[in-house]
Amino acid sequence: MIKEIIEKCKNYGWILEPYANQLLKYYDLEIPEYIFSDNFDEIKKFVQKIGFPVVCKVVSPKILHKSDVGGVSVGISNIQDIEKEFSKMMKLDGAIGVIVEKMVSGIELIIGGKNDLQFGPVVIVGKGGIGVEIYKDTAIRMAPLNKKDAKLMLKDLKFYPILKGYRGSEGINIEKLETTLIKFSNFLMDIEPYFESIDLNPVICSKSKCFIADARIILK
Repeated sequence: MIKEIIEKCKNYGWILEPYANQLLKYYDLEIPEYIFSDNFDEIKKFVQKIGFPVVCKVVSPKILHKSDVGGVSVGISNIQDIEKEFSKMMKLDGAIGVIVEKMVSGIELIIGGKNDLQFGPVVIVGKGGIGVEIYKDTAIRMAPLNKKDAKLMLKDLKFYPILKGYRGSEGINIEKLETTLIKFSNFLMDIEPYFESIDLNPVICSKSKCFIADARIILK
């Protein structure tokens, strides 16, 4: 499956998000319920089934940084606005469709992978969302990870107390996040010959789930 998807996307230099989602699901990593389509009627039926709010994202082999070109819209709460966003995004450069996914809530993290020339695949975890650049709170280990590695990585983070639940605020399911890190590290090992870097940002974790809300896989 990996080779098939690489073959489809190698000319782009990165893996389009619908295919990235397929890879993540194959490794039993959780992603929000979604549809990828260039047909608004299909999207409308999907949203009527899953409910609001939702996120819309453009899919284009010419657009790697979607938010830079207005290719991401979050918190959409009615069909009219989805149709508006769909029409706008389908006019963006090279658009082949739109992903509409269930919006999830929780604490945002980033999980990343680098294919280091000396050490091979390494896993990075840290504070995600807009906090990445500001806080620079990350931990790094060589893949593959075991349970102990994943635990120590998380404990290395300055915002670990927030993940556990701080001053009455609800924490996340730490075990679920550790399992996510281990599964992701196994994915890195299998994709080692093909990838340069991977960013899962944000990964949204709550008391019950750790959802990967966006994935960027850059190929060698």
